Amino acid sequence: MWTVRGLVAAVRSHVEREYSDAWVEGEISNFRAQSSGHLYFTLKDGNAQIKVVMFSSKARLLRFRPADGMQVVVRGRVTIYEERGDLQIAAEYVEPKGAGGLQVAFEQLKAKLEAEGLFAAERKKAIPTLPARIGIVTSPQAAALRDILNILQRRHHSVSVVIYPAQVQGDAAAAEVASGVRYFNEVRNDESRGVEVIIVGRGGGSAEDLAAFNHEGLARAVSASEIPVISAVGHETDFTIVDFVADLRAPTPSAAAELVIRSRVEVENQAEAVRERLVRAMERRLLEARQALMERAQDGAFARMMDLIRQRQQKVDDLTYRLERGERQALEQKRRRWEAVSAAVRHYDLRRVLAGMRGELQAVTAAMTAGMRNQLLQNKVRVERMGRALDMLSPLAILERGYALVFDGEGNLVKDAAQVKRGDEIRTRVARGEIEATVKRTSPDKAR
Repeated sequence: MWTVRGLVAAVRSHVEREYSDAWVEGEISNFRAQSSGHLYFTLKDGNAQIKVVMFSSKARLLRFRPADGMQVVVRGRVTIYEERGDLQIAAEYVEPKGAGGLQVAFEQLKAKLEAEGLFAAERKKAIPTLPARIGIVTSPQAAALRDILNILQRRHHSVSVVIYPAQVQGDAAAAEVASGVRYFNEVRNDESRGVEVIIVGRGGGSAEDLAAFNHEGLARAVSASEIPVISAVGHETDFTIVDFVADLRAPTPSAAAELVIRSRVEVENQAEAVRERLVRAMERRLLEARQALMERAQDGAFARMMDLIRQRQQKVDDLTYRLERGERQALEQKRRRWEAVSAAVRHYDLRRVLAGMRGELQAVTAAMTAGMRNQLLQNKVRVERMGRALDMLSPLAILERGYALVFDGEGNLVKDAAQVKRGDEIRTRVARGEIEATVKRTSPDKAR
């Protein structure tokens, strides 16, 4: 005769022997996750159902979180829970039907972080145009690192690079990459170690190879970074959670290097374009100013002023020429007289007349010098007096003393108040600028 426990134990041994590795497909219901980490749910199909338990040692390896209504494939050992005599499956592996676990985990985490606003465009920080120091979080042995360094050297060799070594594949990869992002944020105010932008990257690979960059902890570390982060993970067609939370996604690590630093040629070309625009703007302003000056110069009053000034200038030139010619003639006369005296001296015995001639020569030289000096002084005073008179006659000098020229609507100079009447438009030229006005009242000169 069997005891209940003995019968259940015997059945359990028989079942576990026959169904030690069973694959069962069904729909999850009554899902329950305990604080211990164990997972409990029911797998049903039509009118049949079986309970499933997945212990924490296996559950923590899942890439996704099971949920009610999800169609899955369960692999495990069929057994009996002796306490209640329930048939159940001790699951070792659960895979969503129709999609891999990694993809489901990716979609679940993506939806969660997007709902929290971590992908919002307004949270993205601007990437510096020409950063002086760049931080790179990647494996030192990665080919992607060599590509980044080569491009940075080619595009702008003066940029500094700080590398934080981290695994980019495997269970420890997500934690190490997140540590690198946090490290650069901790030393961001250190002049010797701080960086202006961070590149998180690795080369391409399978979904399993890139799984570290779909880790929630790493995604939150990138999102919390106060330094702009560029994600350069995998190939152009590969997308990870880090791509969505980063401030900028680069299709490849090489593209990240090109995006983060502009080439010196581009900067020089832009500077040259700015210089050319400035030159064109200056030329246009000078042309406009020249045109305005020519329009003002065509005014009749200014033309008459310029004629008067030119006449005074011509008179000054004439007086200067006459003064210079007079000086040349005086010097020529003195030279001829000197030659005559010299010729006469040669006819006499120099030993008898030299003493007398020396005195006469000195007297003549002194008189000539004094005369020329006096003549030059008189001419200088005369020229200065004429210059002052010319300045006093200049219309511009008169305007500087507070006077003004008034022109009627036809451009005629107004010399009599009777030339205009109430309501006429007049234009007044002062020392600096013009004033347009309307006549309100005229007052004839009563002295006349």
